[in-house]
Amino acid sequence: MSTVELSVVVLSWNTKDLTLACLRALFAETPAHAREVIVVDNGSADGSADAIAAAFPQVRLLRNPDNRLYAAGNNQGAALAKGEFVCTLNSDTEVRAGALDRLVDFLRAHPDYGIAAPRLSDPDGSVQHACQRFPTLGTALCFDSFWSTFWPGSRSVARYLMRDFDHVHSCDVDQPPGACWVLRTAEWRQLGGFDEVLSLFYNDVDLCLRLRRAGRRIRYVAEAEVMHHRGASTKNFARMLVLWHKNRSAYYGKHWGLLGRLWIRGCVRLRIWEEWWKIGRRNRHDPGRKKAERDHLANAVKELRAS
Repeated sequence: MSTVELSVVVLSWNTKDLTLACLRALFAETPAHAREVIVVDNGSADGSADAIAAAFPQVRLLRNPDNRLYAAGNNQGAALAKGEFVCTLNSDTEVRAGALDRLVDFLRAHPDYGIAAPRLSDPDGSVQHACQRFPTLGTALCFDSFWSTFWPGSRSVARYLMRDFDHVHSCDVDQPPGACWVLRTAEWRQLGGFDEVLSLFYNDVDLCLRLRRAGRRIRYVAEAEVMHHRGASTKNFARMLVLWHKNRSAYYGKHWGLLGRLWIRGCVRLRIWEEWWKIGRRNRHDPGRKKAERDHLANAVKELRAS
């Protein structure tokens, strides 16, 4: 029996058809580097776990009774990894032939790199511009807000989203898309995997930042392609916005301390005021709809404060 070189961890939550397609793509090729596939089902209610067990008995399937979210689920799967390298792979992806082998080859040839990540593409083949630079305090203020519409806010957001990079060529990056990347299993464990306080968002940013602060480099490998259905794994998650703000606050608190937490609190308040004003402006001739939308916003704010 071949020694496992790469452990692929696939996290699944109510994405049965996508997960099955992801696994079909993994097993469609004979890899150059022997691999194992570990699937963590996060309490899916759509029959995912049974369907995976029936179609792919060769995978190592973990059935969680509930949704442990992204960071904890991936940590759970990676803890079982037997390979020299570990790949965290979203269930809404389909790897193209040779992609994961190229990432392993790159890391073996370049020991000063901690992560190698592929180019993501839409189902029609167009390139997804998903790499980002590390967020700053300015990013927190400007991203998804009124401040991004004019300079210097527009410049801050363009820097963060790497709009100066075409994503067609390989290069070093701060943070590649977390939908798929490969790193050494020993290094993953030394880092402690994903920070589970950052349960759904910013865990990938945090891990990349910790790697970079340890002197490690991160490589975007454009020659390795993975097809990605954008947002399919989170689009039906009702608490996504609340968790995004909660995880963002935790990330800034971790890396900027009290200043970071206070800054994020101020940014959130500004964003709430902005949204309140926008609701009034677009519904100025429909008071009933304006009240309904503002009530919805108020309920979201209450949930955020209670979380």
